[in-house]
Amino acid sequence: MVQDARPSGAPFKRLFFALPVAAAQCRALAQWRRGLGLRSGKPVPAENFHVTLVFLGDVDAAQVPAICAAVERVSRPQGPLRVVLDRLQVWPRADALVLEPEQAPVALRQLVYALHQTLLPLGIEAPTREYRPHLTLSRDFRGQLPEAGEAPAFFLAARHFTLYESRKGRYWPLAEWPLAH
Repeated sequence: MVQDARPSGAPFKRLFFALPVAAAQCRALAQWRRGLGLRSGKPVPAENFHVTLVFLGDVDAAQVPAICAAVERVSRPQGPLRVVLDRLQVWPRADALVLEPEQAPVALRQLVYALHQTLLPLGIEAPTREYRPHLTLSRDFRGQLPEAGEAPAFFLAARHFTLYESRKGRYWPLAEWPLAH
């Protein structure tokens, strides 16, 4: 497995937890995005669509087994997580065009909180900003909010969440956990 190295020479991985998006929904999202006629930004490849739960950043590769073991004990929803992505937004500070839920499900927020609490003893700090679930459609987006010919209404029913490694523009699943256990 390819790994990057820190200046000290220690290998690390760029990691995040996310809800994956089914292939058929990735295609539907990409088709809907094409209808926006975007003239700004870099479209996220459809195969990279996901809803981020927790961004870990650069983590020592040797720490991955401990992270996975800790997450095994996380309290999880007792069934699929249902998220409706129904609001198109521009995030100017992140230069991103995103889809987000008008209302974030309580079970989603509880899972994110549980993950943060589980990772704290491993030295992985929780972010200071409030969690905002989203799916990124385009990066380096600096335009106005595009007009959608059709309102977004994408219903995700995630049955598991995944630990991904971000490497050279691709997201590689390292482990996954069911949401009903």
